[in-house]
Amino acid sequence: MKGGTVQISWHEGKPILTLDFHPPSSTLATAGADFDIKFWSMKSAAGTQRKLPQVSYLNSLSYHSSAVNVIRFSLSGELLASGADGGELLIWKIHSTDTGVTWKVLKMLRSHHKDILDLQWSTDSTHIISGSVDNCCIIWDVNKGINLQKLDAHAHYVQGVAWDPLGKYAASLSSDRTCRIYINKPLKSKGIEKINYVCRHVISKAEQPLLKNSKSTKYHLFHDETLPSFFRRLAWSPDGSFLLVPSGSYKIGTASESVNAAYIFSRKDLSRPAIQLPCASKAVVAVRFCPIFFNLRGTNSAGLFKLPYRIIFAVATLNSLYIHDTESTPPIAILAGLHYAPITDIAWSSDARYLALSSQDGFSSLVEFENEELGSPFTILEGKVLEECNSPLQTSNDTVIVPTGYVGAVVAQSRKTKAGEKSDGMVIDSTGNARTAITESRKNVTDEKGDCIVIEATGSVGAGVLDIRKTEAQEKVEKEPLSLDSVKSGAEEKAKKQPNNNPDVKQTESGKQKQSSEGIKSGAEEKAVKQMASTKNTPISKKPTRKRITPIPIPIDP
Repeated sequence: MKGGTVQISWHEGKPILTLDFHPPSSTLATAGADFDIKFWSMKSAAGTQRKLPQVSYLNSLSYHSSAVNVIRFSLSGELLASGADGGELLIWKIHSTDTGVTWKVLKMLRSHHKDILDLQWSTDSTHIISGSVDNCCIIWDVNKGINLQKLDAHAHYVQGVAWDPLGKYAASLSSDRTCRIYINKPLKSKGIEKINYVCRHVISKAEQPLLKNSKSTKYHLFHDETLPSFFRRLAWSPDGSFLLVPSGSYKIGTASESVNAAYIFSRKDLSRPAIQLPCASKAVVAVRFCPIFFNLRGTNSAGLFKLPYRIIFAVATLNSLYIHDTESTPPIAILAGLHYAPITDIAWSSDARYLALSSQDGFSSLVEFENEELGSPFTILEGKVLEECNSPLQTSNDTVIVPTGYVGAVVAQSRKTKAGEKSDGMVIDSTGNARTAITESRKNVTDEKGDCIVIEATGSVGAGVLDIRKTEAQEKVEKEPLSLDSVKSGAEEKAKKQPNNNPDVKQTESGKQKQSSEGIKSGAEEKAVKQMASTKNTPISKKPTRKRITPIPIPIDP
């Protein structure tokens, strides 16, 4: 495994809000606050002295007149959908030319009145579901370019949408703290079936205690609108057996701090979570599945899933990335200290060779896996994956599985100081044994590593130590005095869309939030002022602080 943050100018230093790999070619597409969609070629670092894959700029698509929040390729790779501020939704089509390929706008879909935050294609590339700041989901017929159905039951921004690969369900996640599951009940008219999605489940609060010793009370399962991200990107597994939902938040007791988590919903019972995946101190904002299935390793007979193959998926918090599979209980890898601003999106290449993630700090990170490092591919014969996926999880209709082992370690992580959160090193823990990963000796080894990426393995993923250059943000802190202009982040540039209950924020006729001249300064400016004040008497230390995130085992309660 080789990986780290690629030090190139992706979008003129502006926030990168989304990325995706073109399925056949593994060309990486990125988009963000500069209004453009850019394409990049990947050149493997395998067999070379390079520590990162080489990224080369190819070309740009310039059509949007505002920030592009989400881009997604269709499964065939022939079409690209891009959603932006102001409700712009474009469909691009690839064309072959003598000099290569080019993308041209095929259709513009207009029904959303405000910013589009997420979208997903149906598996046959004929439909799209999109979510927006206008509190609605829309299902589109791409061929006809029309709005087929509007789902408007959410009370706040729709920040994530997902389409069941088997075509039966759809899901949406909103900052109103609810996840809605829709089922398709087609309407017949003149012998023709038309799509008709009806809300089947509204998941908002826990109906029973998630821990045996906690009081029986209802409480919210998801973060509210104060979550410092515009994205809650959820996803279905490629076989449709389960749904993975981010932005989870729950408390062990009334006096304890909230624990951030991602929830897994079994297809057999989509009314409540079947599994919780506790994460560290930051909220989960995006999840993404590897498109390839892998053969079982046979290393864990008591796993949480009953599948004939391994599914690998990535879970991104605001500042770290967890890689899980369905055969092992702890994460198989953890990547930390990646970026200086929130992570916004994740993408896998179609051959599972690359994993990419984007950030509001204007940079993207790449991880490259060696041949069969993740395992040997599993071939699924047609008809093997049944629509109802018989018992994909080890759960029953009346029991919620709650993996809560070492929850205390998760809570302890959430209490880390801000200095500890600003890690200069990136730590990748690849584990086959979580207990080994948390031993004191391994902590000492990590502490001895300075400004390097540490890849630790105990069985499942190859190991190595990679040196990386410091990011531009770190260099500015060491070499230049702080100023308000130099520390403005992508979050501030996106502040026009940020949910805000401040009484000094006025709502304009266009629906955008703007701060009055007497309003409170943005979080970025306040932070800059405090930093400038602290540097008057205290010199900036050039020794980077470090934070270690260790794998957290999540066994099943008996």
